[in-house]
Amino acid sequence: MTHFRRTILKTAGAAVVSALTFGAASTSALAADVTLRMHQFLPAQASVPKNILDVWADKIEAESGGRIEIQRFPAMQLGGKPPQLIDQAIDGVADIIWTVSGYTPGRFPRTEVFELPFTMTNAEAVSRAYWDLAQETMIDDDFKQFKVLGLWVHGPGLIHSKKPVESIGDLNGVKLRAPTRVTNSLFSSLGATPVGMPVPAVPEALSKGVIDATVIPWEVTGALKVSELVKNHTTFGDDSLYTTTFIFAMNKERWDALPDDLKAIIDANSGAEFSAFAGKQMQMDDDGPRQLAVDLGNNIITLSPDQVAEWKTAAQATTEAWVAEMDEKGKDGTGLRARALELIEQYTAN
Repeated sequence: MTHFRRTILKTAGAAVVSALTFGAASTSALAADVTLRMHQFLPAQASVPKNILDVWADKIEAESGGRIEIQRFPAMQLGGKPPQLIDQAIDGVADIIWTVSGYTPGRFPRTEVFELPFTMTNAEAVSRAYWDLAQETMIDDDFKQFKVLGLWVHGPGLIHSKKPVESIGDLNGVKLRAPTRVTNSLFSSLGATPVGMPVPAVPEALSKGVIDATVIPWEVTGALKVSELVKNHTTFGDDSLYTTTFIFAMNKERWDALPDDLKAIIDANSGAEFSAFAGKQMQMDDDGPRQLAVDLGNNIITLSPDQVAEWKTAAQATTEAWVAEMDEKGKDGTGLRARALELIEQYTAN
């Protein structure tokens, strides 16, 4: 019996060693050739990482047969603050980043043409226009330090406030968070006191009274619990007060080092169609958070066409000032504005 037990134990031990060796070999065989770190500023459960960035990353991993692994780092887990993301992509702190172009004011001035008030029609059409105009005017200038994977905008921007905002006069003295240089300029001209901050800082700023209102699309209000912190939401009917431009980018050295077949997989899942998908998805993701605000009994203010016309008239000065500024800086603001509107009209009609 003792000999039998020893034989069994020896055989079992050999089997365990064999299994471990096989497992290690299998793991080695399945290990990715390339590991890329993707960094962004929203929590993992927010709609953009969940419904856009993870979808993109999952496709890259699947179509590469596991040769590419994309590690996801939400909520600035690799360190730094949201305005530093673009430099993290350039410097290689992260391999891939998603950020707001306006988090670094003045650095990507041509993108602002899509953020001008009452320019946005729908996010899919404007995202297509943004991608096209970038290929014409930005790739070799504004974006030359990184590989562009996607460019898009969110759905209609609106005002979320503690007190109702219906007329322009209701903005007087309101401490309002706006996302970009253009939107800060707009709300300053309309009488508000703009307070710049990245979107993750909004909930704390609202709860502590640092701001009285914020402008963001519906889709991100769920993750930030904005509808629990304010009770009023001002919408502009079929018009969009503003939108925000985003950049999805990759470190250039990491891109250049990839073999051609892996570059082809990333390219096939990036670019114009991915940008259009991302914009469309962001706007689709407005519905759930909007319904949450309704379910909470919040006040959804829909301005009439006559009221919207007053806002448009007041906002025109912001657009004219931006065009003049770009012209003065030699960036052809007049031409950029005309071309952006042409592309937006083209894609909105399709």
